[in-house]
Amino acid sequence: MRASLIQIAVSEDESVDSRRERAAALVREQAGSADLVVLPELWTTGAFAYEQFGAEAEPLRGPTYEAMAGAAADAGVWLHAGSVPERDAEGALYNTSLVFSPSGELAASYRKIHRFGFDKGEAVLMGAGRELVTVRLPSTTLGLATCYDLRFPELFRGLVDGGAEVLVIPAGWPERRRGHWTLLARARAVENQAFVLACGTAGEHAGVPQAGHSIVVDPWGEVLGEAGAGEEVLRVSFDAGKVGVTREQFPALKDRVLGVEAPRR
Repeated sequence: MRASLIQIAVSEDESVDSRRERAAALVREQAGSADLVVLPELWTTGAFAYEQFGAEAEPLRGPTYEAMAGAAADAGVWLHAGSVPERDAEGALYNTSLVFSPSGELAASYRKIHRFGFDKGEAVLMGAGRELVTVRLPSTTLGLATCYDLRFPELFRGLVDGGAEVLVIPAGWPERRRGHWTLLARARAVENQAFVLACGTAGEHAGVPQAGHSIVVDPWGEVLGEAGAGEEVLRVSFDAGKVGVTREQFPALKDRVLGVEAPRR
Protein backbone atom coordinates (compact mmCIF):
# COMPACT_ATOMS: atom_id res chain seq x y z
CA MET A 1 0.00 0.00 0.00
CA ARG A 2 1.21 3.49 -0.84
CA ALA A 3 0.22 6.20 1.61
CA SER A 4 0.57 9.97 1.40
CA LEU A 5 0.20 11.96 4.63
CA ILE A 6 -0.42 15.62 3.79
CA GLN A 7 1.00 17.68 6.64
CA ILE A 8 -0.69 20.88 5.64
CA ALA A 9 0.18 24.18 7.33
CA VAL A 10 -2.59 26.15 9.00
CA SER A 11 -2.25 29.92 9.11
CA GLU A 12 -4.62 32.71 10.10
CA ASP A 13 -3.38 34.59 7.03
CA GLU A 14 -5.07 32.03 4.73
CA SER A 15 -8.84 31.84 4.48
CA VAL A 16 -10.67 28.59 5.08
CA ASP A 17 -11.93 28.60 1.49
CA SER A 18 -8.41 29.07 0.15
CA ARG A 19 -7.00 26.30 2.34
CA ARG A 20 -9.83 23.99 1.33
CA GLU A 21 -9.00 24.55 -2.35
CA ARG A 22 -5.29 24.07 -1.67
CA ALA A 23 -5.89 20.84 0.24
CA ALA A 24 -8.02 19.49 -2.60
CA ALA A 25 -5.22 20.32 -5.06
CA LEU A 26 -2.68 18.52 -2.86
CA VAL A 27 -4.91 15.44 -2.79
CA ARG A 28 -5.22 15.49 -6.58
CA GLU A 29 -1.43 15.65 -6.85
CA GLN A 30 -1.25 12.19 -5.23
CA ALA A 31 -2.93 10.56 -8.24
CA GLY A 32 -0.87 7.62 -9.43
CA SER A 33 1.49 7.69 -6.44
CA ALA A 34 -0.82 6.81 -3.53
CA ASP A 35 -3.57 4.36 -2.66
CA LEU A 36 -4.45 6.10 0.61
CA VAL A 37 -4.17 9.83 1.36
CA VAL A 38 -4.54 11.31 4.85
CA LEU A 39 -5.13 14.90 5.99
CA PRO A 40 -4.82 16.21 9.58
CA GLU A 41 -7.37 17.11 12.23
CA LEU A 42 -9.40 20.34 11.91
CA TRP A 43 -7.17 21.64 9.14
CA THR A 44 -9.88 24.01 7.95
CA THR A 45 -9.86 26.05 11.17
CA GLY A 46 -6.93 24.87 13.30
CA ALA A 47 -7.37 22.55 16.27
CA PHE A 48 -6.76 25.32 18.82
CA ALA A 49 -8.75 28.06 17.07
CA TYR A 50 -11.72 27.51 19.36
CA GLU A 51 -13.48 30.72 18.39
CA GLN A 52 -13.60 29.51 14.79
CA PHE A 53 -15.36 26.22 15.49
CA GLY A 54 -18.85 27.67 15.55
CA ALA A 55 -18.23 30.22 12.81
CA GLU A 56 -16.81 27.66 10.39
CA ALA A 57 -18.89 24.61 11.39
CA GLU A 58 -20.44 22.69 8.48
CA PRO A 59 -23.10 20.06 8.02
CA LEU A 60 -21.65 16.62 7.33
CA ARG A 61 -22.22 17.06 3.60
CA GLY A 62 -20.96 20.63 3.53
CA PRO A 63 -18.29 22.43 1.48
CA THR A 64 -15.38 20.34 2.80
CA TYR A 65 -17.31 17.15 2.06
CA GLU A 66 -17.94 18.31 -1.51
CA ALA A 67 -14.35 19.41 -2.09
CA MET A 68 -12.83 16.23 -0.67
CA ALA A 69 -15.26 13.89 -2.43
CA GLY A 70 -14.33 15.48 -5.74
CA ALA A 71 -10.60 15.36 -4.97
CA ALA A 72 -10.75 11.68 -3.99
CA ALA A 73 -12.58 10.79 -7.19
CA ASP A 74 -10.23 12.83 -9.37
CA ALA A 75 -7.15 11.26 -7.76
CA GLY A 76 -8.66 7.76 -7.61
CA VAL A 77 -7.56 7.29 -3.98
CA TRP A 78 -8.98 6.31 -0.64
CA LEU A 79 -9.01 9.62 1.23
CA HIS A 80 -9.11 10.15 4.96
CA ALA A 81 -9.96 13.85 4.72
CA GLY A 82 -8.96 14.63 8.29
CA SER A 83 -11.66 16.19 10.44
CA VAL A 84 -13.92 19.23 10.31
CA PRO A 85 -16.11 21.01 12.86
CA GLU A 86 -19.49 19.45 12.08
CA ARG A 87 -22.82 20.99 13.09
CA ASP A 88 -25.66 18.49 13.23
CA ALA A 89 -29.34 19.12 12.56
CA GLU A 90 -29.93 20.02 16.22
CA GLY A 91 -27.08 22.55 16.22
CA ALA A 92 -24.58 20.48 18.23
CA LEU A 93 -20.90 20.58 17.22
CA TYR A 94 -18.65 17.55 16.69
CA ASN A 95 -15.07 16.97 15.60
CA THR A 96 -15.87 14.70 12.65
CA SER A 97 -13.58 12.77 10.32
CA LEU A 98 -14.59 11.86 6.76
CA VAL A 99 -13.30 8.94 4.68
CA PHE A 100 -13.98 8.71 0.94
CA SER A 101 -13.62 5.86 -1.52
CA PRO A 102 -11.74 6.24 -4.83
CA SER A 103 -15.08 6.94 -6.50
CA GLY A 104 -15.72 9.88 -4.17
CA GLU A 105 -18.39 8.15 -2.10
CA LEU A 106 -18.46 8.65 1.67
CA ALA A 107 -17.15 5.39 3.11
CA ALA A 108 -17.30 6.38 6.78
CA SER A 109 -17.47 9.23 9.25
CA TYR A 110 -16.15 9.26 12.81
CA ARG A 111 -16.98 11.69 15.60
CA LYS A 112 -14.01 12.09 17.94
CA ILE A 113 -14.65 10.33 21.24
CA HIS A 114 -12.03 11.93 23.49
CA ARG A 115 -12.21 15.73 23.36
CA PHE A 116 -9.19 17.73 24.47
CA GLY A 117 -9.23 20.73 26.79
CA PHE A 118 -10.33 19.39 30.18
CA ASP A 119 -12.76 22.20 31.19
CA LYS A 120 -12.37 24.46 28.18
CA GLY A 121 -11.96 24.51 24.39
CA GLU A 122 -12.97 21.44 22.45
CA ALA A 123 -13.99 19.58 25.62
CA VAL A 124 -16.87 21.98 26.27
CA LEU A 125 -17.62 23.26 22.77
CA MET A 126 -18.03 19.90 21.02
CA GLY A 127 -20.03 16.78 21.69
CA ALA A 128 -18.39 13.38 22.13
CA GLY A 129 -18.69 10.60 19.60
CA ARG A 130 -20.09 7.28 20.82
CA GLU A 131 -19.07 4.77 18.18
CA LEU A 132 -15.84 3.10 17.13
CA VAL A 133 -15.43 3.12 13.34
CA THR A 134 -13.52 0.85 10.99
CA VAL A 135 -13.35 1.03 7.20
CA ARG A 136 -12.80 -1.99 4.99
CA LEU A 137 -10.42 -1.45 2.07
CA PRO A 138 -9.63 -4.11 -0.56
CA SER A 139 -6.36 -5.11 1.13
CA THR A 140 -6.83 -4.14 4.79
CA THR A 141 -9.10 -2.53 7.38
CA LEU A 142 -8.60 0.96 8.75
CA GLY A 143 -9.35 1.91 12.35
CA LEU A 144 -10.23 5.58 12.90
CA ALA A 145 -9.10 7.76 15.79
CA THR A 146 -8.34 11.47 16.20
CA CYS A 147 -5.54 13.30 18.03
CA TYR A 148 -6.27 13.13 21.82
CA ASP A 149 -7.72 9.63 21.27
CA LEU A 150 -4.08 8.55 20.92
CA ARG A 151 -3.71 8.71 24.71
CA PHE A 152 -6.42 6.10 25.36
CA PRO A 153 -5.25 2.58 24.50
CA GLU A 154 -8.59 0.92 25.18
CA LEU A 155 -10.07 2.70 22.14
CA PHE A 156 -7.47 1.06 19.91
CA ARG A 157 -8.08 -2.37 21.45
CA GLY A 158 -11.69 -1.92 20.44
CA LEU A 159 -10.67 -1.06 16.88
CA VAL A 160 -8.42 -4.12 16.70
CA ASP A 161 -11.29 -6.29 17.97
CA GLY A 162 -13.28 -4.80 15.09
CA GLY A 163 -10.69 -6.00 12.58
CA ALA A 164 -8.45 -2.93 12.25
CA GLU A 165 -4.94 -3.50 10.90
CA VAL A 166 -4.03 0.09 9.99
CA LEU A 167 -4.74 2.77 12.59
CA VAL A 168 -5.19 6.22 11.04
CA ILE A 169 -4.85 9.20 13.38
CA PRO A 170 -5.22 12.78 12.10
CA ALA A 171 -4.15 15.34 14.66
CA GLY A 172 -3.46 18.95 15.54
CA TRP A 173 -0.74 18.09 18.07
CA PRO A 174 1.19 20.92 19.79
CA GLU A 175 4.95 21.21 19.45
CA ARG A 176 5.47 21.37 23.22
CA ARG A 177 4.30 17.75 23.54
CA ARG A 178 5.91 16.36 20.39
CA GLY A 179 7.80 13.72 22.37
CA HIS A 180 4.49 12.23 23.48
CA TRP A 181 3.24 12.18 19.87
CA THR A 182 6.06 9.98 18.64
CA LEU A 183 6.13 7.80 21.74
CA LEU A 184 2.39 7.13 21.74
CA ALA A 185 2.24 6.46 18.00
CA ARG A 186 4.92 3.78 18.38
CA ALA A 187 3.26 2.36 21.49
CA ARG A 188 -0.12 2.00 19.78
CA ALA A 189 1.59 0.20 16.88
CA VAL A 190 3.49 -2.24 19.10
CA GLU A 191 0.71 -3.10 21.55
CA ASN A 192 -1.85 -3.65 18.76
CA GLN A 193 0.56 -5.16 16.22
CA ALA A 194 -0.79 -2.76 13.63
CA PHE A 195 0.44 -0.04 11.32
CA VAL A 196 -0.04 3.50 12.60
CA LEU A 197 -0.44 6.42 10.19
CA ALA A 198 -0.46 9.60 12.27
CA CYS A 199 -0.86 12.84 10.31
CA GLY A 200 -0.38 16.19 12.04
CA THR A 201 -0.46 19.81 10.97
CA ALA A 202 2.30 22.33 10.49
CA GLY A 203 2.08 26.04 11.22
CA GLU A 204 0.45 27.70 14.20
CA HIS A 205 -3.14 27.40 15.47
CA ALA A 206 -4.32 30.43 17.43
CA GLY A 207 -0.80 31.05 18.71
CA VAL A 208 -0.08 27.36 19.42
CA PRO A 209 2.90 26.05 17.37
CA GLN A 210 2.18 22.66 15.84
CA ALA A 211 4.41 19.61 16.14
CA GLY A 212 4.27 18.44 12.53
CA HIS A 213 6.35 15.26 12.41
CA SER A 214 3.66 13.06 10.85
CA ILE A 215 4.77 9.48 11.23
CA VAL A 216 4.20 5.97 9.86
CA VAL A 217 5.03 3.05 12.19
CA ASP A 218 4.98 -0.67 11.44
CA PRO A 219 3.57 -3.43 13.73
CA TRP A 220 6.99 -3.92 15.39
CA GLY A 221 7.27 -0.23 16.28
CA GLU A 222 9.77 0.59 13.54
CA VAL A 223 9.39 4.06 12.05
CA LEU A 224 8.97 3.74 8.28
CA GLY A 225 8.86 7.49 7.65
CA GLU A 226 8.64 10.74 9.58
CA ALA A 227 8.04 14.29 8.36
CA GLY A 228 9.75 17.41 9.60
CA ALA A 229 8.15 20.44 11.21
CA GLY A 230 6.97 22.30 8.08
CA GLU A 231 4.36 21.65 5.45
CA GLU A 232 5.18 18.55 3.40
CA VAL A 233 3.76 15.35 1.99
CA LEU A 234 5.12 12.23 3.68
CA ARG A 235 5.00 9.28 1.27
CA VAL A 236 5.51 5.75 2.59
CA SER A 237 4.92 2.32 1.04
CA PHE A 238 4.19 -0.68 3.25
CA ASP A 239 2.87 -4.22 3.03
CA ALA A 240 -0.42 -4.41 4.92
CA GLY A 241 -0.01 -8.19 5.01
CA LYS A 242 2.74 -7.74 7.59
CA VAL A 243 0.08 -7.32 10.27
CA GLY A 244 -1.16 -10.88 9.90
CA VAL A 245 2.37 -12.24 9.75
CA THR A 246 3.39 -10.33 12.88
CA ARG A 247 0.35 -11.47 14.84
CA GLU A 248 1.03 -15.07 13.82
CA GLN A 249 4.76 -14.99 14.60
CA PHE A 250 4.30 -13.21 17.94
CA PRO A 251 0.71 -13.94 19.03
CA ALA A 252 0.62 -11.62 22.03
CA LEU A 253 -2.96 -10.51 21.38
CA LYS A 254 -4.12 -14.05 22.10
CA ASP A 255 -2.81 -13.73 25.67
CA ARG A 256 -5.04 -10.80 26.59
CA VAL A 257 -6.81 -11.34 29.91
CA LEU A 258 -10.17 -9.59 30.12
CA GLY A 259 -12.57 -9.07 32.98
CA VAL A 260 -9.98 -8.83 35.74
CA GLU A 261 -11.42 -7.35 38.92
CA ALA A 262 -10.23 -3.93 40.01
CA PRO A 263 -8.26 -3.79 43.29
CA ARG A 264 -10.33 -3.13 46.38
CA ARG A 265 -9.90 0.21 48.12
